[in-house]
Amino acid sequence: MKFTSDIDIDFADRSKILGLIKHRAASLTDRTQHNTGVYVTEIPHDPVTNRATIDYRQAEQRGYVKLDFLNVNVYQQVRNEAHLVELMQQQPPWHRLNEKSFCEQIIHIGNHYDTLVRLPEPVNTIPRLAMFLALIRPGKRELIGRSWQQIAESIWTPPAEGYYFKKAHAISYAHLVVVHMNLLDLTNKSN
Repeated sequence: MKFTSDIDIDFADRSKILGLIKHRAASLTDRTQHNTGVYVTEIPHDPVTNRATIDYRQAEQRGYVKLDFLNVNVYQQVRNEAHLVELMQQQPPWHRLNEKSFCEQIIHIGNHYDTLVRLPEPVNTIPRLAMFLALIRPGKRELIGRSWQQIAESIWTPPAEGYYFKKAHAISYAHLVVVHMNLLDLTNKSN
């Protein structure tokens, strides 16, 4: 049985975890280091650069598991785990998604305000937000303008071509967007 994975782990500052664990940098190509990928198990590597000598696609085919350690600056505003849970459980200001200046500040939504307002129904739940985040990827843009019910029928089906989001990624990112919306709303209320 072949194991394939796509494991992303978000950090406020990935260098802190990388300083604590033995790891090898993943390779995007034979000459280029992967931006976020690391291996925490042994893999053929260059002893000078500490980078894998096989690219991440070949490594996956051979059974190596790459972890993507991502810097997510939003987490620098989160005080602790209890604060994160509070921000995740708090209902975000969905109505503010109608404000271009607010949308432009939100992680993963940023410059997609024009697409957001073209939707026939509002983004006002985590599942809809997840579908929106999947919808703005190249592999699913043909669904823009359809109802949520129509979008839900095929948004999680892999496209014939083009980059797309898997449901697990989209749901995770939707929760991050909610955290960011709540942080931005708190900041605006305190100013």
